[in-house]
Amino acid sequence: MKEVFNKAEWISPEQNIEPNKRKGAGYLKQFFIYSGGDAKIYATAHGLYQILINGKEITNARLTPGCDAYDKRLQYQEYEITDALKLGENEIYVTLGDGWYRGCNGIDGVRNLYGDDLSFLASIIVDDDFSSPILVTDNSWLASENGPILLTDLQLGETCDANIEITSWNQAKKMHFSYDNLVPQEGPYVTEHEMFEGKLITVPSGDYVFDFGQNLAGYTSFVVEHAQGGERITIVHGESLDENGNFTIANFQPGERNKSGGIKQEINYICKPGRNEFKPLFSIFGYRYAKVETQIPIDHFSIKSISLYSDMRLTATFKCGNEAVNQLFNNSIWSMKSNFCDIPTDCPTRERAGWTGDAAVFVKTGVYLMDCRGVYEKWLANVRLGQHSDGKMAYICPKNSKPGQIAEMFSASVGWGDAAILVPWNLYRIYGDKNILICNYDMMKKWVDFLKQRAGKSKLKNRFGGNPYRKYIIDTGMDYGEWCEPGADVMKTMMNAFKNGQPEVATAYFAHSSRLLSIIGSIIGEDEDSKYYGVLATNARRAYQHLVLKDGRIVSNRQCEYVRPIAFKLLDESDAKVAAADLNDLVIGNDYHLNTGFLSTPFLCQVLADYGYVDTAYKLLLQKDYPSWLYAVEKGATTIWETWDGIREDGTVHDSLNHYSYGAISGWLLSGVCGIDYDFEEVRIRPIPHKSLKFASGSFDSPKGKIVSEWRYEGENVKYHIEIPNGLEATIELPDGRIINAIGGNYEF
Repeated sequence: MKEVFNKAEWISPEQNIEPNKRKGAGYLKQFFIYSGGDAKIYATAHGLYQILINGKEITNARLTPGCDAYDKRLQYQEYEITDALKLGENEIYVTLGDGWYRGCNGIDGVRNLYGDDLSFLASIIVDDDFSSPILVTDNSWLASENGPILLTDLQLGETCDANIEITSWNQAKKMHFSYDNLVPQEGPYVTEHEMFEGKLITVPSGDYVFDFGQNLAGYTSFVVEHAQGGERITIVHGESLDENGNFTIANFQPGERNKSGGIKQEINYICKPGRNEFKPLFSIFGYRYAKVETQIPIDHFSIKSISLYSDMRLTATFKCGNEAVNQLFNNSIWSMKSNFCDIPTDCPTRERAGWTGDAAVFVKTGVYLMDCRGVYEKWLANVRLGQHSDGKMAYICPKNSKPGQIAEMFSASVGWGDAAILVPWNLYRIYGDKNILICNYDMMKKWVDFLKQRAGKSKLKNRFGGNPYRKYIIDTGMDYGEWCEPGADVMKTMMNAFKNGQPEVATAYFAHSSRLLSIIGSIIGEDEDSKYYGVLATNARRAYQHLVLKDGRIVSNRQCEYVRPIAFKLLDESDAKVAAADLNDLVIGNDYHLNTGFLSTPFLCQVLADYGYVDTAYKLLLQKDYPSWLYAVEKGATTIWETWDGIREDGTVHDSLNHYSYGAISGWLLSGVCGIDYDFEEVRIRPIPHKSLKFASGSFDSPKGKIVSEWRYEGENVKYHIEIPNGLEATIELPDGRIINAIGGNYEF
């Protein structure tokens, strides 16, 4: 790193920085001589940057240098620029925007989270001669703060007056920042992807609203062919129409913040004479609809929607005989795309936060759907940096708000903090690279050790006096628990948790993560650790059994309290069979509706099907009434919602309509319905056919090749088609009991 920037200096276009004041873009330019050779530029920024060389963009990447804990970790990028250069004099032109560094962040819209400057660092190297760069950033560069972009913010949007031209330039200001936090970018870049044409629709209010047909994260691009000059265009981006059929952004406005303008997701543009074409440089919106206010005749206005996400390859397909289920699968993919913008986030509107809990519940599905290793690994680097010295895990990584008491309390939450183990473990299962485990091993140990300390500090153990393993029960501290459980009173649940803890969920995760850590220790050769955490897992498991079982049964009306222990293998097999039977009865008694929340929903259908309750699993999957997966599909959803009733029966819209977490069901469509159960060490194909779907076809383009599993009903018979890539050994297990050891090739049964 020091070699890359050994002669470069941080520079800023801003002469007078005024904290907490909204600013427009900053501009830098310089001229340099190129005499030939293989040229590269290395660059990074406080804020976001765009580089033009001789008037042309040098990369299709967007929102660089990305989302990081800037004070501890900041990526720099490397670009080949030889084709952009000409012999002799060349011009480099840089535009800077606020981005994550100093723009509005998180649900509270905190500004200047990492600093109040806009700064840039770059070096141009020819033929890898780092000792003699042909250009570096220094205070000889020209700088301006008075360009056409008057506001540039990830959440609020961009304001641009196309009539403004920069007529005067100042000397760039030298800034004094360390290079110690700089790291090269290794993961995928954020790039533009799918594009959708807008359809003008008529709404009761009379507003001009364009429907792009797909909720996504990205921005709109518009063209006006013949402007007089001075006309204003305002575009507001929203996810839905309200109960009256009018455009709304109310569903993702965060409470009190709405009084100060809220999250606008807005483009404001003033036309220059003639042709105008615009898209934001440094904003990203979550939306399906765009409301346009303009003095220009609407038929002279052309608009498109452009999706923006990390450059990931789609690795899974699914199709069956039920179009609603196909749409559900597609919705899962689109919510993943919308929320994998450099890091995995919860939603692309209200928060854009790297919540650990969301990542933990979805990772097992995410690694099937897209080749997302690079995004998760980049995020995990920030998760490691966010861990507290006592082992607690920051519940949002990197931070997007100021530290506070609430953040400290919920940094202890199980399910969220367990992302420290669950994300690396599931990446390893797919990619088989031990380095994933090794890089995160210290973080994993510190987290489980923290849970052990939580168990040891309980003040309420007298409640469990008859439990011989009571010192392994966690009943103190704050846990989010089964978040968004249908019908649950969130505030009442939180107050009760604050008073009495949530021993069932906390002890379950303590046992589960300890067991996985024991396995991980064995894999990477930490044998003593493996034994230690294996004993810890056994004792926590026994404590859990004593906690939840009454005469061999779980007694609860909450489906999650049956799903979790079965999925985490916390019960002896005989007790697990009883629990699965009781869970089945509970689902049937609830008229085949789920009542699970955030943590257990991903495992619900899997647990039922694994214990023989296939009919119940499919009826749950195909349930269309609230609460269910298909309720949103019936309401026209094109993404996964944050809550089961994001659009209520009366049309009321609330909360985010683009959260990927409940899309984890798509993992079961692949691993359960189609039976593609992939592990780098062992691959099993165990399809679960059911007449209600008529047929199902799924594929997973794994690191070892493309696996295909299809089944189709023909009368009462089921025909199977399975493809195993060359060189891959797999076990095929059919519902009739047949077991086939397959090595490459196509198989028909």
